[in-house]
Amino acid sequence: MKKKIYTLFFLIFFVSYSASAETFLSLKKNKVNVRYGPSFNSEVKYIYKKINLPIKLIDTKENFRRIIDLKNNSGWIHVSQLKRSNSVIITKDKVLFKKPTSFAKPLALLQKGRLLILERCDDKWCYIKTENYKGWVDISHLWGSIN
Repeated sequence: MKKKIYTLFFLIFFVSYSASAETFLSLKKNKVNVRYGPSFNSEVKYIYKKINLPIKLIDTKENFRRIIDLKNNSGWIHVSQLKRSNSVIITKDKVLFKKPTSFAKPLALLQKGRLLILERCDDKWCYIKTENYKGWVDISHLWGSIN
């Protein structure tokens, strides 16, 4: 009986741990086809037109990756169109600062939905660039990988 309980506990722990590990990728090109299935024979569901857009990996099959975006759109993308994540999207308006502290000089107000390219991150702040701005944002309310 104890063996069954330990086995059940291990399975629950393993499943919850593996489900919590999220993997983010970014789009490699300005035009990326998202398909209904994991094949070039599958119809194109929609097309992304934003290089570096962060997406979450949810499944793999051969050379295709099933992804989901911030708006819960999902589909399959060929691995050649993806790269290691280097970006995030703001989910709430944020202030861009000159230094990694909220007491530093504010440089800009970044609006919800803006794509940020990550240069480097520490525990609480990321140095980013976006269009004409470079600076620091705190890591709260960012969608994507900050590793």
